[in-house]
Amino acid sequence: MVLISPFQKLQADLGALIASVPAGERLPSEPKLAKQLGVSRATLREAMRTFETQGLIRRRQGAGTFVVGDAPVLESGLEVLESIQTMAKRMGLSVTVGNLSVETVLANEKQAQKLGVPLNTSLTRVSRVISTTERAAAYLVDILPTEFLAVDDLPKQFNGSVLDFMLGRGDLPTVAKIGVNASSASSSVAKALEIQRGDVLLRLSSRIYLDSDQVIDYSLGYFLPGYFDFHILGHIQR
Repeated sequence: MVLISPFQKLQADLGALIASVPAGERLPSEPKLAKQLGVSRATLREAMRTFETQGLIRRRQGAGTFVVGDAPVLESGLEVLESIQTMAKRMGLSVTVGNLSVETVLANEKQAQKLGVPLNTSLTRVSRVISTTERAAAYLVDILPTEFLAVDDLPKQFNGSVLDFMLGRGDLPTVAKIGVNASSASSSVAKALEIQRGDVLLRLSSRIYLDSDQVIDYSLGYFLPGYFDFHILGHIQR
């Protein structure tokens, strides 16, 4: 006989409940759901995070928790830097860009350090939300020196990928240094992705080099787990 813990039973019961609700429909409120399942709201939230990271449910600030249908997963190896648009095209999927903002800012201490430029250097900041099948899946920010990319350089029909734009105009980045970690959503990121502040996200930070010592792009990407599968192909040294 296999014994399961109370938390495992809760996850099983919650999983069955989620499976019984049609995609797009809202789950009962947290107080009602906690009472229905016989647990505290804190324990319920902990269990729900498992299903959030799988992309099965989404919490929207002020609206509630909604069941998500089967979501396409964008898969990419981090050995080769490529845009979400390129990933989607390779898999026959479509993505859309929303909340696009292109502005000139002055480099703060962190941005100056990452880009290797003096404090208060003029920078171009490009932020946007990438959606798959009408669901916000990623929030991206690119920060570049304006001498390399000015606000007016981007076309009106910008597809959301700064990398693709650079490659298209003939820039040939040599290398990218990428950092990957789990991150909790800040207020601004949560608002952009229509999730709760503090929700767990996959965070990729990268610096793209035009040559051995010139950083041309410092980017941050916040991705909803369950919508992306990033991996690294390792070679065994003999």
